[in-house]
Amino acid sequence: MGEFRYEKDADGIVTITMDMDGPVNAMNAEFDGLYQEMTDKLCAETGLTGVVLTSAKPTFFAGGDLKWLIGVEPGQEQEIYDNVERTKANKRRLERLGVPVVAAINGAAAGGGFEICLACHHRIAADVPAVKIGLPEVTLGLLPGGGGVVRLTYMLGIEDAMPFVLEGRMVPAQAALKAGLIHELVDSIAALVPRAKDHIKSVQGDAAAHTQPWDDRAYRIPGGPSNSASAAPRMAAGSAMLFKKTRGLLPAPGKIMDIMANTASNVDFDSAQRYESRQFASLVPLPVTKNMIQAFFFDLNKVNGGAARPKDVPKSKVTKLGILGAGMMGQGIAYSAAMAAIEVVLKDTSLEAAERGKGYTKRLLDKRIAKGRMDQAAADAVLARITPTDQAQSLQGCDLIIEAVFERLDVKEAVLAEHEALLGDAGFWGSNTSTLPIGRLAQGAARPEKFIGLHFFSPVDKMPLLEIVVGEKTDDETLARAFDFARQIGKTAIVVNDSTGFYTSRTIGTKMDEAAQMVAEGLDPVRVENLGRAVGFPTGMLSLYDEVKLSLAVDIFDTQVGMGLRSTDGDATPEARALLREMVQAGRKGRGAGGGFFDYPEDGKAFWPGLAKWREDRVNIPDQDIKDRMLFRAVLETLRCLDEGVLRSVPDANIGSIMGIGAPTWTGGYAQFVETYGRARFVARCEELAAKYGARFLPPESLRQAA
Repeated sequence: MGEFRYEKDADGIVTITMDMDGPVNAMNAEFDGLYQEMTDKLCAETGLTGVVLTSAKPTFFAGGDLKWLIGVEPGQEQEIYDNVERTKANKRRLERLGVPVVAAINGAAAGGGFEICLACHHRIAADVPAVKIGLPEVTLGLLPGGGGVVRLTYMLGIEDAMPFVLEGRMVPAQAALKAGLIHELVDSIAALVPRAKDHIKSVQGDAAAHTQPWDDRAYRIPGGPSNSASAAPRMAAGSAMLFKKTRGLLPAPGKIMDIMANTASNVDFDSAQRYESRQFASLVPLPVTKNMIQAFFFDLNKVNGGAARPKDVPKSKVTKLGILGAGMMGQGIAYSAAMAAIEVVLKDTSLEAAERGKGYTKRLLDKRIAKGRMDQAAADAVLARITPTDQAQSLQGCDLIIEAVFERLDVKEAVLAEHEALLGDAGFWGSNTSTLPIGRLAQGAARPEKFIGLHFFSPVDKMPLLEIVVGEKTDDETLARAFDFARQIGKTAIVVNDSTGFYTSRTIGTKMDEAAQMVAEGLDPVRVENLGRAVGFPTGMLSLYDEVKLSLAVDIFDTQVGMGLRSTDGDATPEARALLREMVQAGRKGRGAGGGFFDYPEDGKAFWPGLAKWREDRVNIPDQDIKDRMLFRAVLETLRCLDEGVLRSVPDANIGSIMGIGAPTWTGGYAQFVETYGRARFVARCEELAAKYGARFLPPESLRQAA
């Protein structure tokens, strides 16, 4: 059984070393008993002069038991509340023990783990890379319910606490000290407990050393109460910004703001704690909470942990990377690779174009320097890793060559023929195509087994996803090396099988086409755009069409028809296609070409007046239908990709949809959405939509059977 080791020394200091079952300490059923037993024993101790709380694990404490939380159902709120209040009661006993209690933080203290530290009077961390400190609960649809919101508001004040409780910011040791999350640092893990004991000895007899700020009658919350003349405007502005960001679809941030406002007003500390517990308990059973826990903890861990990576291939690293094409995608890949200490050869048709591509990295580095996130020497070292060139021979011996040229079969075939032989003996080829089948592109390869799709997302320096596309002849070693490269440059990699558009491109196109289809049917484009945002898409679908270019969508469709990859008869939204063609012919090619659905004057953007041609006042459908038409199209395409074997796993579907193509966060990803919506209910809604708007909304037979 796990234990909290209890050791009392000759000076009366008790050291508690948390060593629970499993690889990490976690706030589960075992913890409740161990924490209760520890507190009881400390309260009964005689001759006690202080307490040091530390960990035997590489991670100080990993937080709550998410496996249990994700299984909580509506009706269990009181059980959750009682559990949280029981733990909080023991934290209060520890705070009021009458001797200094010191947290000695040797590794990551996340969520519930940091809340344990907040209930200590003094916090010391080792200044080592393993230490990360913060309250990430909001990123999982939860709130810090073990006292984190209330205690941090008391400690830092509303404004300074917001990044940690509302954004879930996790910070390294130095940043934690600067922010006031901890009191001091030591150079090594070995120095933690000795320093903690020295602190206890140095404050003997000082009542302030074992009194929390919230238990000091003279203490005032930094920045004042939430209803003060100085704080109230900030609270109002913060609430407005929060709604703009979440659109009311994520309940946790709003509840956190509510707790902070109550804490920093006339409510006493213990009442604020109970209110926090109630709000936490109300969140746990919600579908959005389950969706976010599933996606951002379980699914993301599986994807990043290499569930799709062949297990029998040794780990590898790319040391020299060749990139063909120094445009928007190529320059972004070059920056990401150079930041990961990879030597990059960036080739374009002219040296001037290649140097412009390198200039993109310089501009990004200059911004980092201006923000204090990098010094000049480090930036110079990154920039020196990129060699611009117009000479093919410069790529000789690359471990990996990525082509990021125009999305045209003839162009991609030409660069493959010219450069493939320059790869090192164990090198492999990556195509940054978003739609063209890898098997077709690999037909001209001398070694098709070393050919793989590496579909990046724009802008590469900001977008976290990489879609790895496995061709029919791609071998396991190439897949494993591609996955290792993705992790090397800090990308989350989903692995999909070859098909037209793969997963992300074919799925993102469905919701964009559906929005265009509704405009073609006569609906008000303002309504379509705004209701798309109301679903939780990062941007409206018509704005997204402008960003990716209407002309590109038309070209891709025509290219696929020309290659025999699709037929015009199989177009699910022919009216949308006709609308796009007419707009492109009228010069409305997209934002980069001067305008598409929108005009872009200097002071913002406005819908193109020419869209009035399609507007028909008699056409009117319910708001929910408009929202569901866009959302369900993408969900149904995801289910088809799973059925067809394009997607290899549900976690890849969920993470790929959120990180790559704008699935609303609250859904937990397009596959997960079906689970909490309810399979039978989803099938019924699909049939309603199909009856009204067409067979493209019919659910797949596999889902009917599962429902």
